[in-house]
Amino acid sequence: MIVDCHTRLWSAPEQMGVGARQWLLRNSGTGNLRADSGDHGQAARGVDRTLVWGFRSQFLNAEIPNAYLAEYVAQRGAGFWAVAGVDPPESDVMTRLENISRRREFVGVTLSPAAGNFHPADTRAMNVYAYCAHRGMPVFVESGIDLAPAAPLEFARPWLYDEVARTFPNLTLVISQLGWPWVAETVALLGKQPRVYAEIGALLRRPWEAYQALLLAWQAGVADKLLFGSDFPFATAAMAMERLYRLNEPLRVTGLPAIPRELLRGIVERDCFAELGISPRGQA
Repeated sequence: MIVDCHTRLWSAPEQMGVGARQWLLRNSGTGNLRADSGDHGQAARGVDRTLVWGFRSQFLNAEIPNAYLAEYVAQRGAGFWAVAGVDPPESDVMTRLENISRRREFVGVTLSPAAGNFHPADTRAMNVYAYCAHRGMPVFVESGIDLAPAAPLEFARPWLYDEVARTFPNLTLVISQLGWPWVAETVALLGKQPRVYAEIGALLRRPWEAYQALLLAWQAGVADKLLFGSDFPFATAAMAMERLYRLNEPLRVTGLPAIPRELLRGIVERDCFAELGISPRGQA
């Protein structure tokens, strides 16, 4: 089973918030700032299931509507599922969660403390985690540090989620891009908390950092908690897999330790639905 656990869609850069245009330009490589075209279907070739993340932030005046995601994955059919964007500071966030939990298209929620300008253990966020833990909905954490100059870095630190994991031991958390740039913190968190995982999509655009991060995870014995993601639209699933399998190539003349290929294959073929306890209610 190959699952691409991190992709996004938007029709305009403003949907990712104030200041996001420059981030999108830096990462797109093409100058094309759209991410809602038929390219998504092509990008998912060779993948059994694809998760499409939403995004909400009052602080950045940003939204990828959850209704749009639900309609999109329903039209795509087999293999596409949505991860709803939630923003804990919103006054109606609990009502939104109730509505999300009723829709079969959604298999989890995503939030970003930095982009939303809230501490991960803010009372409003803790209410969201409590609800998700009760409902068995995994929470995908987007760092959000590169979306806008206004996003506070201090709220993106992975170690802040240790309190969340201690408070809700049954809650499943997935940290995006292995918590970059605080990879070591994330690796420590993966080793300490049984229900905390990390996906590696965006890291694969930076091979040297990806190599160091995966080597650290392997040596710490937590590589089995790493999940594959393409970070579409910045890469297709095929591109991300190729980048992952080629991480060891520059090491042939350096003497540095190679990451075992079976470890890399394990990341690609890890069934994150089974790993995260996701049981979809029918096919979206």
